[in-house]
Amino acid sequence: MLRSSFIKASPVLPRLQRCLATVQTPKPAPKRQGDISDSFVSLSGAEQAPLPDRFRQLKLELVRGREKEIAASWTRLLRTLQRENEVIAKKGPAVIPQVEFSDLDNGLNNELKQEIKKRGVVVVHGVIPESEARGYKTRVEEYVKKNPHTRAFPAHDPQVYELYWSESQIKARSHPSMLKLQKHLMSDFWHTSSPNAPISLDIPLSYADRLRIRQPGDAAFALGPHIDGGSVERWDKDGYGRGHVYDRVFEGRWEKYDAWDASGRVDAVNDLHNGLGACSAFRAWQGWVSMSKVGPEEGTLLTYPLMLSTVYTLLRPFFRPLDTTKKGDAFLDEKNWTFTGDADMTSDLQGAYPGHGQELNDELHPHLELSRTMTHVPEISPGAFVAWHCDTIHAVDKVHKGHSDSSVLYIPVCPVTDLNAQYLVRQRQAFLDGTPGPDFPGGDGESKHIGRPTEEMVRRWVNAEGRQAMGLDRLIASPSALPGARQVVERFNATLGLI
Repeated sequence: MLRSSFIKASPVLPRLQRCLATVQTPKPAPKRQGDISDSFVSLSGAEQAPLPDRFRQLKLELVRGREKEIAASWTRLLRTLQRENEVIAKKGPAVIPQVEFSDLDNGLNNELKQEIKKRGVVVVHGVIPESEARGYKTRVEEYVKKNPHTRAFPAHDPQVYELYWSESQIKARSHPSMLKLQKHLMSDFWHTSSPNAPISLDIPLSYADRLRIRQPGDAAFALGPHIDGGSVERWDKDGYGRGHVYDRVFEGRWEKYDAWDASGRVDAVNDLHNGLGACSAFRAWQGWVSMSKVGPEEGTLLTYPLMLSTVYTLLRPFFRPLDTTKKGDAFLDEKNWTFTGDADMTSDLQGAYPGHGQELNDELHPHLELSRTMTHVPEISPGAFVAWHCDTIHAVDKVHKGHSDSSVLYIPVCPVTDLNAQYLVRQRQAFLDGTPGPDFPGGDGESKHIGRPTEEMVRRWVNAEGRQAMGLDRLIASPSALPGARQVVERFNATLGLI
């Protein structure tokens, strides 16, 4: 139930009070205390045993009767990757699409849109004024100084803070320009193949994520290539399989797979194993807004700028090299790789482990050639926003070689879905309690922090759209909304007690 302060402040008090008793809040197992290292095997140092045999059985079921089609599609894929990798390696950061926030009102031309959809990443300059973005970092540092018990990774030299409800984070997520950009990122790129799909792509929801203030010389936060939004769930029939998201890939028709169709994503389950930091909500884009000026090799982001990587990641567990002693091009050659039949199929999913993010490297995913294709985003100024598709491979610099901090606020882009409504019920309560968001390690969080923003403060700082995004005020569907979008907005309001 919501605190009385929320009830008193709500502009829809009578209706809210009548329906609070009907709000159904999912109660998954509480998450233990932790930090970002718990999300990834490589950061946690945990030893992972082979996956249970059920994953071998799962793999066999996914491809049974379609072995020839999948083998042929693998050959086509390897040839395409070889060409595309050369383009990426040659262009470097220049391959990353860039736009000015001020240009969004005029609309992006179709060629640029298609390039962004192909690359799965975009840099948007000038979203928030530089002075305002720099101020976010100053206020975060003041908040941490007042609360030296704030959890962070690594503990001896903090770079990533377990903060979710600081003034800077709330103001950045709710900034009118940020919400406007998020609408564009959803409605300009994502679509639904059915008008009845239960999703609204023109109303952004606020998702409370962490922040990073990475200092020069840091090598501890060396998070290599990875994909968020689950790992083993991408193959599991009870995970992404519920939404049939990747069916075309497992049919041997990856050319027909549409990474930007949101229809199946609304039913997909991203977190079957309640991992620390594993994302259970549907985040259409991941992203961060910069609080500092930073360039390549200065503690910044790298991506594999090709959405086709998803297809390779999904198919890789079904193929093996014939001769492991070969090197270079000879090892990667399509003739050196064969489909793994029933007798030789293993449970391995190459870097995917329950409760952890999907990690990738040259050994496990050689045809992506990540050592030369992971590409830095271009130079970023404070107030710029970097967004990448939820399936995009990304990483951070192994070493921060710059001379000043590399600081960002993580701000994913989330549409309205039934799953996200259920998530926001719990996240709203976490805000009121000062505890971490539902997807993140548990514990007291900021509940005892000095200067933690209250609901009253937020209502003064944030406009109507910002309050709606946080689940504090009722959503209003667009007059042009599709039937599925209108219905899911109505259910969202009911779920959050905002009828």
